[in-house]
Amino acid sequence: MYKIRQVDLTSQYLAIKSEIDNAIRRVIQHGKFINGPEVTKFAEHLAAYTGAKHVIPCGSGTDALLIALTALELKEDDEVIVPAFTYIAPAEMIALCRLKPVLTDVDEKTFSISTEQIEQVITARTKAIIPVHLFGQCCDMEAIMNMAKKYDLHVIEDNAQSLGAVYTFHDGKKKMGGTIGHINCTSFFPAKNLGCFGDGGAIFTNNDDWAKTLRMIANHGQKEKYVHDIIGCNSRLDTLQAAILDVKLKYLDIYAAERRTVANRYSAAFELLGELVTPVESMFSTHVYNQYTLRVKENRRDALKQYLAERGIPSAVYYPLPMQKQPALKGRIRTAGSLEVSARLCNEVLSLPVHTEMSVDMQNYIIEEVLNFFHKN
Repeated sequence: MYKIRQVDLTSQYLAIKSEIDNAIRRVIQHGKFINGPEVTKFAEHLAAYTGAKHVIPCGSGTDALLIALTALELKEDDEVIVPAFTYIAPAEMIALCRLKPVLTDVDEKTFSISTEQIEQVITARTKAIIPVHLFGQCCDMEAIMNMAKKYDLHVIEDNAQSLGAVYTFHDGKKKMGGTIGHINCTSFFPAKNLGCFGDGGAIFTNNDDWAKTLRMIANHGQKEKYVHDIIGCNSRLDTLQAAILDVKLKYLDIYAAERRTVANRYSAAFELLGELVTPVESMFSTHVYNQYTLRVKENRRDALKQYLAERGIPSAVYYPLPMQKQPALKGRIRTAGSLEVSARLCNEVLSLPVHTEMSVDMQNYIIEEVLNFFHKN
């Protein structure tokens, strides 16, 4: 029996152990655990990789969203559009800022926010859009940015799951996902494409004025020590985490290619299985497969999940509840239409293990057992 993990972070570490250990040792030796030189170095390297003009490291991806929303200086009950099918963090931070999340449905093939629905829900109170690049590929950012320009809206990209994905515009121009909106956010949670050994995040912008404001908010509202010009918070990326991330950044594209190889093998194996819908790659974005997420038809998702678990194969449901059914958001949201696609996806989606250390034998075992489930049942 194989020891299969949803994400094998231990094996990933062991492959680059000496580099990681040396990076950690250097930080311990110089002792600058807060705002050490590795933080600046990592931010510079990440900016070079993404093409973003400014990268502001912070404490988590959720902090990044909160800081970005705070920088907009919106008024209470101003509206921010967000997809109904995603993790709660964007809607949660909107509500925390005393703003109103406006939920829109998603495309059932790509799982991305429906650009058609966005325009239908814009009102005089709409001030921003948070497109979430879910599972590893970008939303249709060209359409979203055109809409934002038309209605004078801010765009905050949530790129927590798709760092490394490349977006292609209609004219052939390419930009990294998470660098197209006005302010953009990512997460370095351990299981992300670029994951640290704890919590971490970053904010991206190409605007000098936004960059100054975002840095101040993340640092107690100060640009000069002990002089607090605005209300801020304490959200820093630890030096140790920055050192680890700087090592792993060199391997980010390699990791993505390895996950794509795993994803392609899955999709080829399941292509003719009518009970499953394999992930659809959009025409305008590469896919870096933070998750390999299937749709299981005929209400058989939970039975398949249980069947796999009994055979030592983990799987995960991202996400079991759409935003409109989250208790914490009751009475705080405005919904657009029935949101039926988001509700249906929550009953169908299942993510199989996809990681950089997966062997062909291990994946063949997973594929065999998925096929066995449908052939035997």
